[in-house]
Amino acid sequence: MRDILDAVAAGNLSPETAEAKLSGYATSEAGRYDAARETRSGVPEAVLADGKTLDEVATLVATSLETTGRAIATRLTDEQVLATRRRLDDEFPAASIRLYDRAGVLVAHGPDFEQPDLDASVCIVTAGTSDAVPAGEAAAVAREMGATVERISDVGVAALTRLTDRLDELRAHDVLVVAAGREGALPTVTAGLVDVPIIGLPVSTGYGHAGEGEAALSGMLQSCTALSVVNVDAGFTAGAQAGLIARRVDAARTE
Repeated sequence: MRDILDAVAAGNLSPETAEAKLSGYATSEAGRYDAARETRSGVPEAVLADGKTLDEVATLVATSLETTGRAIATRLTDEQVLATRRRLDDEFPAASIRLYDRAGVLVAHGPDFEQPDLDASVCIVTAGTSDAVPAGEAAAVAREMGATVERISDVGVAALTRLTDRLDELRAHDVLVVAAGREGALPTVTAGLVDVPIIGLPVSTGYGHAGEGEAALSGMLQSCTALSVVNVDAGFTAGAQAGLIARRVDAARTE
């Protein structure tokens, strides 16, 4: 503790970073940032932009980058992206920024951040182009946890040969995140054809009866094949679960 206090007194450590080291979180006007989440649970903390002002998102992202060397923000609007990038360009000009436009995810790394690198692969599978938003969120999170991430798109059950043509590729991965809207059939069908853990990601695409993802969620929960299911549009959770499986696979391979 004395070393941390001495570093703050010398100007070598910010009060926010010192607080994060001592208590596990950092306090700002926008709220408290959980800087110890990845150490505690293996899943990196992220800033959910929904419901937050431009300044609140930018402040929390800056706090994340300062205290952990990395920032992940999800569900950003174009205005929130611009405000956050301006803040980072001003305060952290050496940071690298990656934007997953379609998914609304922003990832920033400080110059000294060491990206995890796992000997494990995650494949993000989508039934159609409309499923790309939460699928992109899942891909970003799994990648930030160190997994090798690949994408297979447009293999929905409306034309089953699109899926069967890719089965060898699917079987080569350690875990699959399979996203689908409508009736949510793709994860069920895929799970009956491959011996790979599958995380079903129901998506709020479709229309008519239960067309906001409820039918997809119900269909996956009622699947007669073995798969796990997250909530509607819960791309972050699906990516985090896939990343945790990838960590276990990596650990087994490196023993």
